[in-house]
Order: sequence, then structure tokens, then C-alpha cells
Amino acid sequence: MADPFWLTWWLWLAAALVLGILEVALPGFIFLGFAVGAAITGIFLAIPGIAPSLPVLLLIFAVLSLVAWLVLRRVFALPHGQVKTFDHDINE
Repeated sequence: MADPFWLTWWLWLAAALVLGILEVALPGFIFLGFAVGAAITGIFLAIPGIAPSLPVLLLIFAVLSLVAWLVLRRVFALPHGQVKTFDHDINE
């Protein structure tokens, strides 16, 4: 019997690629966190003998995505108290 589609590791990696591309179009580290979570979930599913149920798999994906998003915000955020300022207008 074939595995359900959510246990197919390469689908998770393909979803990670799509989410990574979406992050380029709509920046903000939201989709990048989901992309990292999907990629790690896909790598996790590539290990032979691992076949969690759908709720457990979605919980793994959600936790990994949240952790990735928090790490990305910490690494790439501006230091506390600073704001972006622009010295000139790009239309000048």
C-alpha cells in the first residue's frame, strides 16, 4: 500500500521551494519561516522508517516553522530601539 501524500518527503521540499520563492515576492520572514519548517520536515520524512500521523506531522511542521521564524527575526531584525530612516527620496 502506498504512503499518503503528506508522507512524501519530496513534496515537503517542493513546498519549501515554493514558499522560499514566495518570500522573495513578499518579504517579511513569514514565508521563509514556513519554508524552513517545510524543508526540515521533508528531511525528517526522508529518514527511513518514520511515518507519523497527519496531526503529529502538522504539529512538527508548525513547531519547526515557529522556531525558524523566531530565529530569523532575532538574526535579521534591527537592534532594539532603531528604526529605518531614509536620507533621500528615490524619485529625486
